[in-house]
Amino acid sequence: MVHRIEAPSPDDAASVGRMQLRAWLQTYPNEEAGVDETWIREQRGSAVTIEGIAQWREFIDEVAHHPERLFCRVVRSGAEITGVLCGRRDELVTLGPMYLLNEAQGQGIGGQLMGEFFLWADGAPMHLWVTEYNGRAIRFYERHGFQLTGERELWRGRLPNVRMARARVPHRGTA
Repeated sequence: MVHRIEAPSPDDAASVGRMQLRAWLQTYPNEEAGVDETWIREQRGSAVTIEGIAQWREFIDEVAHHPERLFCRVVRSGAEITGVLCGRRDELVTLGPMYLLNEAQGQGIGGQLMGEFFLWADGAPMHLWVTEYNGRAIRFYERHGFQLTGERELWRGRLPNVRMARARVPHRGTA
């Protein structure tokens, strides 16, 4: 399957919401943390509701109008959206959300998304939150220069997250 990375349009909002919920259902179930399909649907099921789709549509529209401050790319596999990476620039650059469905992982797509995000961020320091038991994601971010900071949070009382940060990368000027 050929994967394409591109900027989403507001018409992609419903597809992005469905992909986000599917990614959560693939990634986050964890008996020890008390995170099961029911809990995920209670917490993230709104991504596929009229309100959740409207939020994605609004965000995608805002990205188009403020590309200096907001970033978003989707991964298309045929007609289906199988991944997304978004971010924002405030004092620091925040990476997230980033999701890739299982069928899009292990093919270099995540690295390509990160490459586009890094170009947009232009060397600025970054941070993100990642679920503590998502070792695959933590290793991925470490390969891309992020380090665990020691900060922790328990999202909505169950999902254990850790903060990762990436220092400023000096701008590589052209010679």
